[in-house]
Amino acid sequence: MVTTTRNSKVKIKWMGLLLAFFISGNYQAFLELATEEAAITMVNYYSAVTPHLRNQPIYIQYSNHKELKTDNTLNQRAQAVLQAVTAVQTTNTSISGTTVSESAVTPAQSPVLRIIIDNMYYPVTLDVLHQIFSKFGAVLKIITFTKNNQFQALLQYGDPVNAQQAKLALDGQNIYNACCTLRIDFSKLVNLNVKYNNDKSRDYTRPDLPSGDGQPALDPAIAAAFAKETSLLGLPVAAVPGALSPLGIPNAAAAAAAAAAGRVGMPGVSAGGNTVLLVSNLNEEMVTPQSLFTLFGVYGDVQRVKILYNKKDSALIQMADGNQSQLAMSHLNGQKMYGKIIRVTLSKHQTVQLPREGLDDQGLTKDFGNSPLHRFKKPGSKNFQNIFPPSATLHLSNIPPSVSEDDLRTLFANTGGTVKAFKFFQRDHKMALLQMSTVEEAIQALIDLHNYNLGENHHLRVSFSKSTI
Repeated sequence: MVTTTRNSKVKIKWMGLLLAFFISGNYQAFLELATEEAAITMVNYYSAVTPHLRNQPIYIQYSNHKELKTDNTLNQRAQAVLQAVTAVQTTNTSISGTTVSESAVTPAQSPVLRIIIDNMYYPVTLDVLHQIFSKFGAVLKIITFTKNNQFQALLQYGDPVNAQQAKLALDGQNIYNACCTLRIDFSKLVNLNVKYNNDKSRDYTRPDLPSGDGQPALDPAIAAAFAKETSLLGLPVAAVPGALSPLGIPNAAAAAAAAAAGRVGMPGVSAGGNTVLLVSNLNEEMVTPQSLFTLFGVYGDVQRVKILYNKKDSALIQMADGNQSQLAMSHLNGQKMYGKIIRVTLSKHQTVQLPREGLDDQGLTKDFGNSPLHRFKKPGSKNFQNIFPPSATLHLSNIPPSVSEDDLRTLFANTGGTVKAFKFFQRDHKMALLQMSTVEEAIQALIDLHNYNLGENHHLRVSFSKSTI
């Protein structure tokens, strides 16, 4: 279809059959937006990303009609089309093995909650969510997925009232002590269509569903072990923020959560998980134990580092516990360090051995057990709330009053990268955001400048930020 004028009417041309139910004849629909700007924005957006409804592509073009007129007999059908398009716009997320119903209502009426986990220092599983949210009513279905580097979930109750109660009680609460913060909103969806029962999605009304090809079902033994260790169901709602505190309960609970999430490469449930990581494909001309300590220290307290004597592009890194090793592995595997993509896996070693006394290993092994630079030594530290994947934007803190923006720009440019943007915090000039041109440059800058002495007894603190400038 070729049109000659732009206006706020958008013609939606569908190459499938579903809209024939709504509009017979040519399988087309017209959608009137509030403004011409909104129509232009919509057409421009979907020219690059083809929307799909029930696996059928929708093609959007400008219409030459100036006004959309409907009569009462067709108005109900038009509303159904409008709801379907709204669902496509708000849920244009691909979830492997799972589809979502196109029905939509106003948010306050929905029995479906959209959950985002911030500061996910410890793994959060589908069963953890079920235990927490079942306190407020029967949970029918859950879908979990990752979007924008964040763990998210859609959770459906049988009654919208239960969803309202859960949101009011749990939004902003922590699952584990000082981390894994729940951010909850109503979804515009009213029904989730779950195809598989496994560790990513579950329909509690359909226990007969398959686990899906290549998607392992959750091991009942692991689920049972986790349920035994975490006594959420016996706690009042007010106790939820500390109910799964990794510092206040046996380590097996957090390890079981990791195991249930499929991240622990060991059979059964270990009390602490494997604490030693094997890092390979390192730049052997550049890497040092100190640089590995600084980078991996963003995700846990590094105890020991050993660069292998006969294979200097590989190193063993021992973290304080298995959860920290899982976190470091999930965030740093595949990142670029000194120009090479590093690989991070769990090691078969249980500890990193120090060299025998009197033996010179050329400085390839270092013990950081008593380092004052550990970020997570203090229980309840704010650092637990600021754990993010490597990003081009860095969070800077402990900046003395005498240091200016130009000083910091110059300092970070000297690490070999380009500073794209800088911003002091409005209320606190001890902190700032600084954006490098790439994630690799930001990683390099963090390695070089974390704990840098800025004078006046101020050592710069550098971490990755989820923000952009």
